[in-house]
Amino acid sequence: MRGPAVLPRRPGTPELRTDRERFDDLVLQVVTEIDDRWQERLGLVEYAVEDAPQVPDDWDDSHVPLSSLVRRTGGQPTRLVLFRRPIEHRAESRSSLEALVLTVVVEQVAELLGIEAEEVDPRYGPPDLD
Repeated sequence: MRGPAVLPRRPGTPELRTDRERFDDLVLQVVTEIDDRWQERLGLVEYAVEDAPQVPDDWDDSHVPLSSLVRRTGGQPTRLVLFRRPIEHRAESRSSLEALVLTVVVEQVAELLGIEAEEVDPRYGPPDLD
């Protein structure tokens, strides 16, 4: 909502959170829980959220990545990036969004650790997107 019906408590700051802010908070919650549990084995990992991936013009439109994992090289830490718009596009509800974010993060961390996703987080289960 916009306009006089929604007045911010602090002038100059919006009263309602944006979709981006809510998504960032969700990712932060999931990443914090998993990173706390696996920090010793993961080492330094940078987590980020971007709106959408940059794909080449000749990219197959049938598959848009939900995340990107770049392993540590030289002095650069491992970097895990979640792409907000493709993830939100696949989720039909808040609960399916939460499940999909958890699934993406768990699968990428499992890849980094070389273990099964079920070991990373007991809540893991491929989301039902149908």
